[in-house]
Amino acid sequence: IALTASAFATTPEGWSDNLDKALEKAKAEKKSVLVEFTGSDWCTPCIAMRKNVFSKKEFVDAASKKFILVELDFPKGDEVLSKKNEPMAEKYKIEGFPTVILLDPEGKEFTRFFASQFPTVEGFLKHLNESLEKKELD
Repeated sequence: IALTASAFATTPEGWSDNLDKALEKAKAEKKSVLVEFTGSDWCTPCIAMRKNVFSKKEFVDAASKKFILVELDFPKGDEVLSKKNEPMAEKYKIEGFPTVILLDPEGKEFTRFFASQFPTVEGFLKHLNESLEKKELD
């Protein structure tokens, strides 16, 4: 894979950048949706999470079994993309980056957390599984 300067402006493999389409797919596949709100070119914890967790094949493969993965990016270097994603940040009242929200197939939020609390693939996957188990008990 050739890494160009713009590689960071693109959504990682296995991730969508369209929440509405992801919710349709989640409903059809009976999966939850993981939405990461990120600043890919300025937020240091976001950049670390992408490098160490979100772009890893083992993370994408494992998380995709139960979640449709969505990245909503707010890069300083791409105002068009930031503006396109702004309504979602407002809708979900995002106050910091990298925020992850988990939605059920109907689009109802069941948890949110700062991604950087779980900086490894193993830790992040464990937290996702615990969040799903909690949701199923509710």
